[in-house]
Amino acid sequence: MEELIAKRYVNALVSVANDEQKASYAEALTALAVAFEDKSVAERLSSPLMPQTDKTSFVLAGLGDAADNKLQNFIKVIGEHNRLDLLPVIAKVLNQMLQAERNEYEGTVIASNELGAAEITNLENSLKTYTGSTVKLSQQQSDVDGIKVKVEDLGIEVNFSKQRVKEQLIDFITKSL
Repeated sequence: MEELIAKRYVNALVSVANDEQKASYAEALTALAVAFEDKSVAERLSSPLMPQTDKTSFVLAGLGDAADNKLQNFIKVIGEHNRLDLLPVIAKVLNQMLQAERNEYEGTVIASNELGAAEITNLENSLKTYTGSTVKLSQQQSDVDGIKVKVEDLGIEVNFSKQRVKEQLIDFITKSL
């Protein structure tokens, strides 16, 4: 439900902005979303004791000089409608929309050992061939016995697990007997 509401706000913001402003707004809103992860900020914005105008002023102060009049007015409208808690979701939806416009996405490679730059580039090229989109992969190490590639915005999740291959091989052998 939150994403549906956030999409309406994002569509309104995007309709009055050019490409350069969209990127600037995404950067500013993403920074605000990170600030919302701080417990003291979240408590302050969810406090019923603090007037809504003060909450809006607090968020606008957090933007600093990065905000032009359009973004400031956008935050004020969100504050007037008591939707400041949606700012992290709005930032996420705006980033997804910009990625779709540029046809560039970000994904994650999860593996137990670190992959080389050539291997990651090979995976990126394979994903580009498969999806027709440019995918930039970052790597995370985990105790996963194999490799897992996730690109959430494209709905892609590929898992190459030694355990799964072993199970499929055993299943194939038992079926052929």
